[in-house]
Amino acid sequence: ITLSTEAQGRYKRQTGGHGQYGDVWLRVRPLPRGKGFIFVTKIKGGAIPSRYIPSVEKGVKEALTKGILASYPMVDLEVTLFDGTYHPVDSSDLAFHIAGSMGLKKALGQAKPILLEPIVELEVEVPDEFLGDANGDLSSRRGKILEVEPSQERQTIRATVPLAELHNYSTSLRSTTQGRGAFAKKFSHYERLPDEIAQRIIAQAKKSN
Repeated sequence: ITLSTEAQGRYKRQTGGHGQYGDVWLRVRPLPRGKGFIFVTKIKGGAIPSRYIPSVEKGVKEALTKGILASYPMVDLEVTLFDGTYHPVDSSDLAFHIAGSMGLKKALGQAKPILLEPIVELEVEVPDEFLGDANGDLSSRRGKILEVEPSQERQTIRATVPLAELHNYSTSLRSTTQGRGAFAKKFSHYERLPDEIAQRIIAQAKKSN
């Protein structure tokens, strides 16, 4: 998410016997990349009995596993439970579980969520004469060249590249360098997916649903 926001999740059902009632107010805010998920409780005055708070957290976590953009999991956000109400007869763990999930989905819809993509760090070793072609191939894959280091008629390129762009990279490198290139990769971090690509993925997800 890119914005902090607040939302209410209220679940109320009435049948012949006892009903179901759970009511929560949640505040969400973005966290730095790699911080994961944090759940904070700031309930005062017994607005929600403490026995129901774990159920709210479970509902929130459940909603996070299937985000509102193309159903991808949500990461790097803090969720604070700061208010709510309960019914002495109709409230239950199930009702607060559902209310937590409802409240989070509503908050996420207001928090301008974005799609992230995994970025890997590449170390590519090529003979001197193929340096230009190797750099060009990486650039065509939305790669960012970080450093080029010469060593005994060979060049070592360090770059970051979106994981999704590395399809067939091994074959391409062999072709570009006449079989004399080599590379190693490792996960680096997540970055915001370019809007054009994100919109295409979201549209495809809507069609499949």
